[in-house]
Amino acid sequence: MFCFQCQEALGNKGCNGAAGACGKKSDTAELQDLLIHSLKGLALWAREAASKNLDTKAADDAIMEGLFATITNANFDDSFFVNSIKSALKIRDQLRDAVERAQGSELPYGCPACGSSDGVAPEASLLRSDAALWTAAPQDFASKAKSVGVLATENEDVRSLRELTIYGLKGMAAYVHHAAVLGYSDPEIHAFMRRALAATLDNGLNADALTALVLECGSFGVKAMELLDRANTSTYGKPEITTVKLGVGKNPGILVSGHDLKDLEMLLDQSTGKGVDIYTHGEMLPAQYYPAFKKYPHFAGNYGNAWWKQREEFEKFGGPILMTTNCIVPMPDSYKARLYTTGVAGYPGCSHIHADSKGRKDFSAVIKAAKKCAAPEELESGTLVGGFAHDQVAALAGKVVETIKAGKIRKFVVMAGCDGRHKSRSYYEDFAKALPKDTVILTAGCAKYRYNKLDLGDIDGIPRVLDAGQCNDSYSLIMTALLLKDAFGLASVNELPLAFNIAWYEQKAVIVLLALLSLGVQNIHLGPTLPAFLSPNVAGVLVEKFGIGGIGTVEDDIKLLVG
Repeated sequence: MFCFQCQEALGNKGCNGAAGACGKKSDTAELQDLLIHSLKGLALWAREAASKNLDTKAADDAIMEGLFATITNANFDDSFFVNSIKSALKIRDQLRDAVERAQGSELPYGCPACGSSDGVAPEASLLRSDAALWTAAPQDFASKAKSVGVLATENEDVRSLRELTIYGLKGMAAYVHHAAVLGYSDPEIHAFMRRALAATLDNGLNADALTALVLECGSFGVKAMELLDRANTSTYGKPEITTVKLGVGKNPGILVSGHDLKDLEMLLDQSTGKGVDIYTHGEMLPAQYYPAFKKYPHFAGNYGNAWWKQREEFEKFGGPILMTTNCIVPMPDSYKARLYTTGVAGYPGCSHIHADSKGRKDFSAVIKAAKKCAAPEELESGTLVGGFAHDQVAALAGKVVETIKAGKIRKFVVMAGCDGRHKSRSYYEDFAKALPKDTVILTAGCAKYRYNKLDLGDIDGIPRVLDAGQCNDSYSLIMTALLLKDAFGLASVNELPLAFNIAWYEQKAVIVLLALLSLGVQNIHLGPTLPAFLSPNVAGVLVEKFGIGGIGTVEDDIKLLVG
């Protein structure tokens, strides 16, 4: 295997042994490589089909789900990827046949974008109909995947830009998938995903064209986050400033982790009156801020912290755990039997809950298992406050502007993104503690767990940590910056008293970064390391054009970012 898509890439170069730092086995990694390549071929023919006004929904759904499933820590189940590859190939060939019928002639296999009958590159041989794949065993899939992985692109700058595009698309796919579950979609986003994925096979694109594609990916990332924000708020109401309980009750509990609000809603509905409490974990915490969920008396509070602490916390919880999306950590047998997956999440040996044809899921097995368990073991007590999405900040805008003009708030520091297990990430807690007391932290994503339980106080009633929600709620941070820009009559967000010190881990953070770059945001500091998939030349372009930087010591970075 070779994988460098997340911040844990071995030696900040890439995982290339029997398993990745995330716990993904080599066979699984190679199956994911083959799925991505199969989706590229599917995207080529879906793009061609769309140009002839043919229906591409099956292809768009497969691309969206397949990209999402290959995000770090989402799915470790080889059978899922085998089935996804076969499905992608089947849909691809159906589209090709439909295109042939539409134009009344037979087309050569290959790349419709460039007209080559042999494909645009040697690795594009998988665009051909390969009957052997229909009955191949997983180990046969893995052997084929060796020729189509990341390193198949020899030029490191082209490779870097292609992978940056693909990782942006993975993050975008996650957000679009969540919106689709709630009945919201945007055909323009799907059209871009088809076009961008197909473009990563085109050897005719030089570095300038690929750089433009990367920035366009960021623009569509903004659209995807806006789509999901609209889907969530239209369905569950606008997030409210909320005090969340951190302790536990006396009833048995079910712990819900991941990001999918629809799964949580269905579980809350089905568990009402059953004597079971529901707790959020990790990135599900922001569900506590939505008005629609507050009607459930058994929605008990938040249990635990960021994803990387789940082995210890899931053990202590004692009841069943529902993983709705990514952020699964390979687990011991001690709680594997009470961990359930759903959606694109998957793990060998864990029960998976499928949706029916109407999208409904039956969580009765989870509820039944919970009723046999004792109440959770308490980890902590107290409360935390969140729910500062853009509508809430807009309501406070007048007070915020007055406070800034009065010199009581010197600067806002955006500390959004991901948390992780590396010891170097203690930097973010130390940085938050060291910030001057006239600064305010804007956050979204699980990075907040480094400082959202610290007693950092407030400024004239404005908390010094404003949590907008999940990683996709970085859109709220963008809207907040634009709102402040307009309130001060500035030409650019770069003129605001605003600094960016963002932690990243996986591909949803990549699309947030690209979204910020597409909006012209300058001088973003990214850590704890810069991505391994940035070649020196590509990193140089980002530094020169956008002022992208890494992190140093807390003391030096406070001076640099706050002054």
